[in-house]
Amino acid sequence: MNTRSLLDQLLKSASGALSGAGDAAPSAKGQSSSNALGSLLTGAGGGALAAGAVGLLLGSKKARKMGGKAVKYGGLAALGVVAYKAWQHWQQNSASAPQGEPQTVDRLPAPQAEQHSHAILRALIGAAKADGHIDDRERELIDGEIARLTGDAQLHAWFDAELSKPLDPTEIARAAQTPEMAAEMYLASLLVVDEQNFMERAYLQELATQLRLDPQLRTELERQATAV
Repeated sequence: MNTRSLLDQLLKSASGALSGAGDAAPSAKGQSSSNALGSLLTGAGGGALAAGAVGLLLGSKKARKMGGKAVKYGGLAALGVVAYKAWQHWQQNSASAPQGEPQTVDRLPAPQAEQHSHAILRALIGAAKADGHIDDRERELIDGEIARLTGDAQLHAWFDAELSKPLDPTEIARAAQTPEMAAEMYLASLLVVDEQNFMERAYLQELATQLRLDPQLRTELERQATAV
C-alpha cells in the first residue's frame, strides 16, 4: 500500500478546499464547519467528491490553519515541519527531552516515511470518528473520494476497514513505533477534533495518554497546531 501518497494528496487537497470555505460554511446537516464532519459537503466548487474525505478528516478551524501551512510546505511535509518545530521547542525548554535531531516524517527516507504516514492516517481516521458517528451518506462520500484519489484496492479496503471498526484509542496508539510518530499522530488528531465537543475532547485526552506523550511536548504540539 502507498499510504504516504494518499495522505499527501488529502493534505494537499485540504489546502485548496479549506482555503475556499469560510468559517460559517454550512454542512449538509446545517452544522458549523468547525466540527470535524461539518465541511463534508463543502470545498472548492462545493463538489461532494472534492470535499468528501477531506472535509471529514480536515474540516475544523485548526485544519484551515494547517491548510495554510500545507500550501507553504507542501502536503505531508507540512505536518512533519510543524511536529519538528514543536519537538525543537520542547528540547529547548525541557531538560528531560531527548536530544538529537527529531526524525519527523518530512526528514525520513521513503520506507520510514511510509510507516509514519500509515500511523498518521490511522490517527486521522480515528479522530474523525471521535464525535460518535459517521452515517451511511458520509461513508459513501468518503469511499468515493478515496477511490478517486487512489486506484490501490488494498489501501481502499484498509481505509474502509478503519472507518468501520469501533473507535479504540489504545489500538490506534499502538501504531506509534517511535516518539516522533506519536507526536505526529497527536498533532494530526488535534487538527481534526473539535475540542468544544465533550466526546472529541475526551478522546483526544485518552489518545495522548495512550501515546505516552510528555506533557510539555503535548503543550508544544497544541500550541503549534493553533499557531497562524
